[in-house]
Amino acid sequence: MALAPKKFSRHTITAALPYTNGPIHIGHLAGVYVPADIYARFLRLTGRDVAFVCGSDEHGFAIPMKAKKEGVSPKDIIDKYHGIIEKSFQDFGITFDNYSRTSAEIHHQTASEFFLRLYEQGDFIEETTAQLYDEQAKQFLADRFVTGTCPKCSYEEAYGDQCENCGSSLNATDLINPKSTLSGAVPTLRETKHWFLPLERYEEFLKSWILDDHKNDWKPNVYGQCKSWIDDGLKPRAVTRDLDWGIPVPVKGGEGKVLYVWFDAPIGYISSTKEWAGREGKDWKPYWQAKDTKLVHFIGKDNIVFHCIIFPSMLKAHGDYILPENVPANEFLNLEGQKLSTSKNWAVWLHEYLLDFPDAQDVLRYTLTANAPETKDNDFTWADFQARNNNELVAIFGNFVNRVVVLTQKYYKGTVPAAGTLNPEDLEALKALREFPDKIADSIERYRFREAGQELMNLARLGNKYLADQEPWKVIKEDEERVATIMNTALQIATGLAVLSEPFLPFTSGKLKVMLHLENLSSHLEWNTISTADKLLPEAHQLGKPELLFRKIEDDEIKAQLDKLEATKKANTTENKDVMPQKDTITYEDFSKMDMRVGTVLEAEKMPKTKKLMVLKVDTGLDTRTIVSGIAEHFTAKEVVGKKVTVLVNLAPRPLRGVDSEGMILMTENENGDLIFLNPDDSGVINGATIS
Repeated sequence: MALAPKKFSRHTITAALPYTNGPIHIGHLAGVYVPADIYARFLRLTGRDVAFVCGSDEHGFAIPMKAKKEGVSPKDIIDKYHGIIEKSFQDFGITFDNYSRTSAEIHHQTASEFFLRLYEQGDFIEETTAQLYDEQAKQFLADRFVTGTCPKCSYEEAYGDQCENCGSSLNATDLINPKSTLSGAVPTLRETKHWFLPLERYEEFLKSWILDDHKNDWKPNVYGQCKSWIDDGLKPRAVTRDLDWGIPVPVKGGEGKVLYVWFDAPIGYISSTKEWAGREGKDWKPYWQAKDTKLVHFIGKDNIVFHCIIFPSMLKAHGDYILPENVPANEFLNLEGQKLSTSKNWAVWLHEYLLDFPDAQDVLRYTLTANAPETKDNDFTWADFQARNNNELVAIFGNFVNRVVVLTQKYYKGTVPAAGTLNPEDLEALKALREFPDKIADSIERYRFREAGQELMNLARLGNKYLADQEPWKVIKEDEERVATIMNTALQIATGLAVLSEPFLPFTSGKLKVMLHLENLSSHLEWNTISTADKLLPEAHQLGKPELLFRKIEDDEIKAQLDKLEATKKANTTENKDVMPQKDTITYEDFSKMDMRVGTVLEAEKMPKTKKLMVLKVDTGLDTRTIVSGIAEHFTAKEVVGKKVTVLVNLAPRPLRGVDSEGMILMTENENGDLIFLNPDDSGVINGATIS
């Protein structure tokens, strides 16, 4: 027998703190802020007590590094991007109850007190360990500033804390061929003292709380990543860092160290709630400590471990806080078939979008919701953006509303006509209208925002079909009384749209409410009344002035956006092209040890359950050997068979996913970032020929 859903007195909703080293782009919106805002708006419309909090994440090593690069102070960087981000959210209609920042005094105090509580309870361990150090940058490297090959799946772009390919938890020192993302240098090991949160102490708690209690209600991607971490065995995680930018470690021996940004950042949700409660004259504690509060974290998939493993362990250790009921993390959004990249400017920046499309906030909200990466990575394209607007918002939603309001103005001078006897079609349409609040609510409560948005559009489709079937423009010539009933019914549907669209299309909802002149009716026009009221609009109610809810987006506007991306792509292949620094000098004797030969690929097969790896059989002139190469994202197996290649043949064999790789194929990148073979001229070159 299924358990009845929990009843909550209040809801605390958090959205991942954006990092203030750049503006907000569509990937952030699709992954976190649009679904979080839909959820918060919906809860408020249904009468729930909501605290929706966020803020700028302003610590960590990337801030001073960017400041150094730009020749300004770290505070200049955080003030600049905090301002851009906060204004973008406001202009886009994200309804945070409080948007704070981690440089605020209240956050420093809250995070320091949290650390001291755990320190005094003996929840940390103190260790001197060898950590990776960048000699060129003169800096210890935080986990996310090291990349290398994952020791478990051989993914070549794993981070120092996690492999995003296989989901395994890592330490930076586990990586094969680690590289600093700051300078490109190969890091060295240096000893340093830090405080660690021993996550293994919380393993049993996490198993029970996640693997048992939330097995059926958390998203598979969230549950699966958590299970992978737990099954792999949890290890101590550092909560301090060797930096001079951040919150100073508030205990003896912490001089020159700060709280690790992933320790202090989630505490920012608590300090933001405190800031909001103080301003509003509320008590913040029930929103974080009362058992009848529902806590929900909206994040992207790269933050799952921090919000589902580390932060809950911190809260559990502290002892006074509730745990999240759900963490509905989304996957990633790509742009025009390529991964979003802030460093390469391959993004649609929110503040720039709002300049190019100043009255089209809802078009972007709708497109990102309709194509939300809820269960897999999805792709944003400008062609889809245009089609969603022109073929759905304009042709379906806007068309229905425009026809209803214009016909009411034409036939009844903008006054709601009295309905006569309802026929079966009218009754069916009104019955369907009353079912939509529960349909949409059910999808939202299960965090299926894409499904919920399409249910809203189905209501607009219902209205269009009703008008098309009833044809009031024809019936008016022979039965005016019938037309009054038709228009009254259609206006009830339009009113339902005005209320139910608010979480998804808030600016459109506002316009429609003005058009329908609902200001004086708002006291009884709530989400749940759509299901229960006999009439949403009373007869003789005077409508406002008609206006178009959406405008058609023209081809030249889309071309301008595509041209901007093309210019970005070209810039990335010229002045912005990264060149790897020269490696350490070697002697001729070092070079002479390398035996490079011409070979031919005889067979090729993509390695199962990997993104990049391909297993090749190569004739080296000496023998036929197996070589595993990370080229599967750039070539098909069919394309490489028969290729002349350059092979490093005396490289020590290395096991990769159970296959011994007996050499290396030499590759480089072209100006577009595509891998290409360093293949010799085919004319007269035999397999086994040496390269020197």
